[in-house]
Amino acid sequence: MLRRLFDTSGRFSRRAFLQSAAAFGGAAITSEAFGQDAALQALIDQNQRGEIGQDFDSGSRTIQMPKASLPTLSPATVQHTDQAIREYEAIVARGGWPQIGNVERLRLGSRHPSVPALRERLMATGDLASNAGTSDVFDSYVEAAVRRYQVRHGFSADGTVRDQTLKALNVPAQVRLAQLRTNLVRLRAMSGNLGQRFVVCNIPAARIEAIENGVAVSRHTAVVGKPDRPSPDINSRIVEINFNPYWTVPVSIVRRDLIPKMQAEPDYLTKNRIRILDPRGEELTPSQVNWYSEEAVNYRFKQDPGDLNSMGSIRINFPSAHGVYMHDTPSKNLFGEDQRFHSSGCVRVQNVRELVNWLLVETPGWGRADIDGVIKSGDRKDARVHKPVPLYWVYVTAWATPDGVVQFRDDIYNRDGLGAIAATQRG
Repeated sequence: MLRRLFDTSGRFSRRAFLQSAAAFGGAAITSEAFGQDAALQALIDQNQRGEIGQDFDSGSRTIQMPKASLPTLSPATVQHTDQAIREYEAIVARGGWPQIGNVERLRLGSRHPSVPALRERLMATGDLASNAGTSDVFDSYVEAAVRRYQVRHGFSADGTVRDQTLKALNVPAQVRLAQLRTNLVRLRAMSGNLGQRFVVCNIPAARIEAIENGVAVSRHTAVVGKPDRPSPDINSRIVEINFNPYWTVPVSIVRRDLIPKMQAEPDYLTKNRIRILDPRGEELTPSQVNWYSEEAVNYRFKQDPGDLNSMGSIRINFPSAHGVYMHDTPSKNLFGEDQRFHSSGCVRVQNVRELVNWLLVETPGWGRADIDGVIKSGDRKDARVHKPVPLYWVYVTAWATPDGVVQFRDDIYNRDGLGAIAATQRG
């Protein structure tokens, strides 16, 4: 009986991996796909740790962050992405990989005519050992390979092939190669001296990294802009932290969201503690506004601090012509989704207190206890960052790291320009 490579908690088992490899004739997974098992486990941990739950970010608990590693924006990433391009060129030269027929679900124990094609597909990128056979049974080796594949693409590593995983598996090899080439240009442009301490948000990955002395000291899951309201590229500096902030609703959101909401729910503003202020600063009642016209865009809408505030308990401020922020959120359940594109352009930050604690480490009077205390109090307070921290929002959909992991993300804003290539390859 084949030994499962993940234990009952979903963690990769090094012992089981080694024992299985020995029993299988010493088969090894190639480095081009996922490298060291420790690297895979680190990625799995990032995807599974504390994503969901309304008690997350509670002041009584210390969040365990992933182990330090090289940042996505680094000369090493450029080098290894270039190497991955050569590996994918070889895959394309060999004819790429097979398409897997439509299936509703494939999981451990399944027997299906599509499983041999799935095995071949996973072997092509080294997620499955090349001598793993052609059986139509979805065994533990295939499950472990699917998990590796899912981790590399930013999916929840459940080892089951459903719509999202199947769609990614069927992206042609030529498209993945072109994706790597496109992103190598982006990575080279951002691999210089970005600062001793800086923050990066990779928009397609919906991930944030805090970098210090060339090391990613913490990573945070993010929620970024919807395809029709994309998060912009940003090159700025974080200068201030706002605790228990007011939220002034942007005119674009008033027009696109708030007016339709008020037409459907006349008490929406009252329920969400959003006040209406005219140009003189005088407060109006919702009944004084004609919600079936554009009148509302002439007023200012201000949401009071509290549990319902769209900014949550923290706003991270930086100069920007786009009027966007990084901030907390009351909708913490969204951090548990694979596709985290829900905002109107701002970036919502998981474990935001940990990031703010790092940003304010050199600011007197703002230790972790002080941060937790002011949030608990509900008082409006601001903290200046002692040394403004460079901030970069970037768009990287493919990259490779020194641990051998080649990662891909969906081109959510269609900026890679690969639609024509994909159509040609499928046609």
